[in-house]
Amino acid sequence: MIILLSPAKTLDYESPNINIGHSVPSLLSKSKILIKDLKSKKTDEIANLMKISDKLASLNSDRYKSWKGLKNETVNSKQAIFVFKGDVYQGLDINSFEKKDLEYSQNHLRLLSGLYGLLKPLDVIEPYRLEMGTKLETDKGKNLYEFWGQEISNEIAKDLKSIKSNTIINLASNEYFDSVKNIKETTNVISPVFKDFSKGKYKIISFYAKKARGLMAAWILKNKIKEDELNNFNSDGYYFSHEESSKNSPVFLRD
Repeated sequence: MIILLSPAKTLDYESPNINIGHSVPSLLSKSKILIKDLKSKKTDEIANLMKISDKLASLNSDRYKSWKGLKNETVNSKQAIFVFKGDVYQGLDINSFEKKDLEYSQNHLRLLSGLYGLLKPLDVIEPYRLEMGTKLETDKGKNLYEFWGQEISNEIAKDLKSIKSNTIINLASNEYFDSVKNIKETTNVISPVFKDFSKGKYKIISFYAKKARGLMAAWILKNKIKEDELNNFNSDGYYFSHEESSKNSPVFLRD
């Protein structure tokens, strides 16, 4: 099976590069098209497009202008799995992975991205900000969902075929998983849900749910968990709830 995660806005290019090897994003030619469009925008246009401060818009304008589509590790490019930081990646805790875990992850983990489409963990990426929900107009349409079209799904289908699997564990946000078009028709998609007890009831609390997605991803990858073992997940106090779950949406509760 293949696990899908969302990326993160917080990036780490300060920590030293890890000597584990690298790969190249499969949709890099498409990324270059987006960067060309973004390079042409003024700072205030970027601020309005992404609904960010002028300071952040200026930072990202500089990032687009210096982006080169690098295929090797440099001071300005690094493996994606070591770049992304945030709640999900706090749960994933990639620095606790051994070499064998990273090698397994390279075949069984994919990171969705507004700029790169789909990333393998060791794909080298340059600093950027481009959320999938951004309404960036291109020749292909009025937003990134239309730009990527079927491209991301096609890549996932190839990856599934290469590992002889038909199952996706969707641990991405709705914003990002919406870029995976028409995949449910041909694939078994399992979308776990994580709820914490608060104010008298179980509910999804964003920070905890994001961290739990990372925890589950790490648990699957380190232990080479199979689809029929998924309900055994019990990291950080979570446990499977048969009553609240459905076939493709297992629910995990924490008191």
